[in-house]
Amino acid sequence: MALTATQRRRRSLWVQGAIGIVVIAILALIIDWPAVADSFLRFDVIPKLFPTILFPGLVNTLLYTATSFAFGLTLGLILALMRMATFKPYQWIAKVYIEFFRGIPALLVLIGAGFLLPIAFQGLKLPLWATVMIALGSVSAAYMAETLRAGLQAVPKGQIEAARSLGMSHTRAMITIVIPQAFRIVLPPLTNEVILLTKDSSLVYVLGMQAINYDITKIGRDGMITYGGGATAFVVAGLLYLVITVPLSMLARWFERRSEQNSQRTSRKEK
Repeated sequence: MALTATQRRRRSLWVQGAIGIVVIAILALIIDWPAVADSFLRFDVIPKLFPTILFPGLVNTLLYTATSFAFGLTLGLILALMRMATFKPYQWIAKVYIEFFRGIPALLVLIGAGFLLPIAFQGLKLPLWATVMIALGSVSAAYMAETLRAGLQAVPKGQIEAARSLGMSHTRAMITIVIPQAFRIVLPPLTNEVILLTKDSSLVYVLGMQAINYDITKIGRDGMITYGGGATAFVVAGLLYLVITVPLSMLARWFERRSEQNSQRTSRKEK
């Protein structure tokens, strides 16, 4: 006798639950929980990390992420428009930039921005947040450029034609009609890019920094050495990163669902 969809769903949940119970039981038997607690969950160490891990740690992490995203988004939009330009040299410049920065690690770009820029431009002394913004923003721009280009190409060409028929210039049509629609289309991947930038900000320690510029990871590393307690400081740092990234992941999924609903409504209207 064939099972109904509800019965199949119920049986699948029972199977998944049984597998989960078995896995938990095996882990409970083979893991040395006292050693884990002593190395990762020393509750006497956690209060010593506060409030430093929040300020400047959390605040600086958010600052590095926000400024890098703003820089990368602006540069990424310019690169996307250059990739779509009819002038071939613009296309070549944008393509070389995108392939270069997508092909090298963000860590190397940070080192280059931190140590090569002052040598190349003598007398140039940027604050740490500006150096991080340029480095991480440059890498992020290469990825966002392709995302934005896909969004721009997804906007129906009839939108530009309608705007031009109303007397708008091509530039004004792009700024007022095409680009806003493209941003709505690519909001989910752009939100994911913020998550990646948040995690990449943990690489800033390679530049060396004063205490006022410490991020979450740097304070976690120093806390592990200063206060002991095994990797407890890193566990706290990881939880703070989750406080930032989990809501962003939920926001990205919400944008995806909303985009799908809008697409379905549009397709029904066209029919």
